[in-house]
Amino acid sequence: MWVRKRLDIGWADFAAGAAACFTRWNGCRLARLVEQRWSDADEAVFTLSVRSAWDLLLGALDLPPGSEVLMSGLTIPDMVRIVEHRGLVPVPLDLELDTAAPSPETLRRAVTARTRVVLIAHLFGGRVDLGPLIEESRRHGLVFVEDCAQAYVGPAFTGTPEADASLFSFGTIKTATALGGGLARVRRRDMLERMRRAQEGYPRQSRWSFLRRVLKYSFLKLVSLRPLFAAAVRLCRWTGYDYDRALNAAVRGFGGEGVERFRRRPSAPLAALVSRRLSKYNARSVNQKTRRGELLSALIAPAVHSPGWALSPHNYWVFPVLSDDPPATVARLKAAGFDATQGQSMCVVPGPAGRDEIEPRQTRELLAKMIYVPLYPALPEREIHRLADVLRADAAARQTSVEAHVTEESLRQHDAAHLEPVER
Repeated sequence: MWVRKRLDIGWADFAAGAAACFTRWNGCRLARLVEQRWSDADEAVFTLSVRSAWDLLLGALDLPPGSEVLMSGLTIPDMVRIVEHRGLVPVPLDLELDTAAPSPETLRRAVTARTRVVLIAHLFGGRVDLGPLIEESRRHGLVFVEDCAQAYVGPAFTGTPEADASLFSFGTIKTATALGGGLARVRRRDMLERMRRAQEGYPRQSRWSFLRRVLKYSFLKLVSLRPLFAAAVRLCRWTGYDYDRALNAAVRGFGGEGVERFRRRPSAPLAALVSRRLSKYNARSVNQKTRRGELLSALIAPAVHSPGWALSPHNYWVFPVLSDDPPATVARLKAAGFDATQGQSMCVVPGPAGRDEIEPRQTRELLAKMIYVPLYPALPEREIHRLADVLRADAAARQTSVEAHVTEESLRQHDAAHLEPVER
């Protein structure tokens, strides 16, 4: 079976990460090196994660309680929790299917006198054209932040210059992962300095906790090899263990719910590994995945929809598709040897009470119908063609079922309309 996703990290990187845990480093100096590598204009702050950077940024803004933060309607739960923990109000921006992003009109309708910040996420590996959204935000005097955690393509893109801040992730399942770490490019000097000062007061991540991460994800990468993964799946089924839930939990970057988990300075070994991933970045893997994503998109269109299909550039960090019956589609894909999942990491941003006009209905429908299918460089093109065949067949079967239901219902209505009344 083809696993749903493979960690984008090599064995040499694992070895370097482990070795760094036993090397004496100057953590502050390493962090500054990472920041300078990311921004020669001294606009970067290196953090434990994107969550940490988001928390630091909101703290630096020091907004009045009850201020509103407009957010892309689909995100990870922790990004919402951080907003609420700061005493702020998250407000969802409904997503368009073709861009997986809100429209400027949606943003305009959501703005109130209490709105202070806009956070737009580049989802699934595509990059949103932020120009119109930034222009609308500027019209209302809002701080504009872009979440680039899913859109990293190497040091060539470190954020949209017009954004106030750009957040990038090197988390476990991200492109060129360092098993953790975040980089925020902050173009407002006052915000940047306050973020740096706040982080200096945090305790440092333990190098031994980072070593445990290295060992854990080394094991998961080993298990993701096709023969071992198939054996693990069979073992879970035999024992009645839900491997889908276990796998989702295993790759989760942070356990628990409290924001204190993110309030740590990154360890020196983590900084060393991030520095290594930046200096040795090779675009070949991303280019291969992009070509495979373009191929799969072409093969399944127009029968199967993939959210964000119109985005360009698009590196297909993950490949989501929509199904009217996700469990049945997942079962069909698994039977064909493709480990698909609905995932458990994303959530719809809840809307404030009494504001039905901004309810993210399209986003809720998108999340309810969305599944992720395997797509990475190790997946051969012949398997991509076979994956496309399974997806098209699934869509056709569902369409046939719908048409049969409609025909049967039409016949019942026709018969009822032509029945002679019975005299009693």
